[in-house]
Amino acid sequence: MTLTPQFLDELRARTTLSTLIGKTVKVQRAGREFKACCPFHQEKTPSFTINDEKGFYHCFGCGAHGDAIRWMTDQRGLPFIDAVKELAQNAGMDVPAPDPKAAERAERASGLHEVMEAAAHWFEEQLGGLDGSQAREYLKKRGISDATRRAFGFGFSPDSKSKLKIALRDFGNAALIEAGLLIQPEEEGREPYGRFRGRLMIPIRDQRGRVIAFGGRILGAGEPKYLNSPDTPLFDKGRTLYNLDRASPAARKADRVLVVEGYMDVIALAQAGIEECVAPLGTALTEMQIERLWRMSDLPILCFDGDNAGQKAGIRAAERALPHLEPGRSLRFITLPQGQDPDDLVKSGGKAAMEALLAAPEGLADRLWRHEQAAEPLDTPEARAGLRRRLNEHAKAVKDPDVRDQYYNEFRNRFDDAYNQRRDFAPRAGQFPQKSGGFKKDRNGKWMPPDRPVSGSARAIQSEGIGPVLGKEILAGFLRYPAALAQCSDTLSVLAIGDPALDGLRGFLVDIAFRSQPLERDALGPILAEAGYGALASVLLKANRMRFSFSRDSDETGTALRDLKMAVEAIASRLELDAAISEATEQLSIMSDDGCFDEQVRLVAARNEANMRLAALTGGDDDAVA
Repeated sequence: MTLTPQFLDELRARTTLSTLIGKTVKVQRAGREFKACCPFHQEKTPSFTINDEKGFYHCFGCGAHGDAIRWMTDQRGLPFIDAVKELAQNAGMDVPAPDPKAAERAERASGLHEVMEAAAHWFEEQLGGLDGSQAREYLKKRGISDATRRAFGFGFSPDSKSKLKIALRDFGNAALIEAGLLIQPEEEGREPYGRFRGRLMIPIRDQRGRVIAFGGRILGAGEPKYLNSPDTPLFDKGRTLYNLDRASPAARKADRVLVVEGYMDVIALAQAGIEECVAPLGTALTEMQIERLWRMSDLPILCFDGDNAGQKAGIRAAERALPHLEPGRSLRFITLPQGQDPDDLVKSGGKAAMEALLAAPEGLADRLWRHEQAAEPLDTPEARAGLRRRLNEHAKAVKDPDVRDQYYNEFRNRFDDAYNQRRDFAPRAGQFPQKSGGFKKDRNGKWMPPDRPVSGSARAIQSEGIGPVLGKEILAGFLRYPAALAQCSDTLSVLAIGDPALDGLRGFLVDIAFRSQPLERDALGPILAEAGYGALASVLLKANRMRFSFSRDSDETGTALRDLKMAVEAIASRLELDAAISEATEQLSIMSDDGCFDEQVRLVAARNEANMRLAALTGGDDDAVA
């Protein structure tokens, strides 16, 4: 739906912001403005101001800022178009219909909302009637109070194929079928019949609290134990979270959101006083549901049972979240004691038992590390190589370059600490004093090579970028100094050279790098020969195109190893920055603003810095460079 700026400006002008915010937050006048304690973060002294004349709010504590529409999306958690519709209704404005078909769909959906609301009322009536005695007894056995039953709208569907159809006959069978309440048999001439029969009924609501679907729990024998409504024009189970309407305001107040496995877990925790809980609807947590959770909290907490199925569900959620991680935005996990669900836990230990687990959640990286370590025995080099590769694949899945780098580093350090006897190639104090042109630290604390005359080949690196020639030099460096593979293998594994033969050798070197002891050059030759890389290795070792310290045999092994590691890191950084610059340039061509331009300038500067780090590793006069 396309809304004109004129319509949105008129909508904002007709909305009194202090009145809108005052519906959920206590505000008080302060001169020509209003002030309140910020609803977006915990504070005792008001720093949240509302300006009706200018039509915006601003918090001087956390920086929250926006207009009436932004308030509805950020504080209420509504999608943009729903926020506009609600504000327009309050302001007496009509939202422009985008086209006849869309208007028809909206009208049909509106009618289905009435159908679902009527069905929810009818189910509640049946729970309180004679037919609902078994369901009431089940709720009593589960410890569900009357207040909780009313709050969550529990109902009962009698074991009948026709009672609901008769009760809601004014809506017509077609609407009941479209709403998922009736099933139309495929056989021609057969009458539709009720989908939910002999089940405790639990309404599923959207963000605005409207009933859009039902979940039904069987009370007697039969399968499935839980039955959800099918996907309908109102309900998409892959995008919907149970209890979202009640959990959103509770999550803002508690500054957290908890994801559990099912309806009854949510309800049990809410009854115990932990109301900021949601649950997926019979499927694994989807990317759309994770995005919805991130609108509520930067660090949602996923709570799964301690059994095998629960742990698998946690890993699936972690893997689906990886591509979408951003700085400060991730997932956390808690694992319940074996054989217990949240209901069992709060019944035995009360709210305090659950809060004890929530006080120390496990990070996403911790969860992946623990899972991959437990996947198989790690008593052979091959098994440890498999662990390293799986961890690198997880890191590679992260799209944000800064977060991806952190995951690579985190997994590499954990692996090295656990399985590698690492050598520290950083210079010892006083080994390379700055006054003699030795290594020194840059502004980030990283060791940089000594200043040297920059050769023509070094300048070519800066102007022309990374090519196959440099790839040969890097591989030759690892052939001469294979001990560096233990520290550089994770970076080398994603450093494609572009030549099939060279990439094959690169991949083989990565594979054999996962050994408990650093490789020696004499031991590497027979391994390469047996794998068919002997001839290529011999050619690379004889070549000498640039004056890197690792491009030639030298007595300064420590310097060569250090330079090789720095060169690989600089190349990897350059390739990532090239891709980021291309993306930023494309974005700038689509939407030209200061933010896009500043980002492009920052990326280009970072690439130049990577080029300078690489160029600084070469030296000498051009005549000496082949």
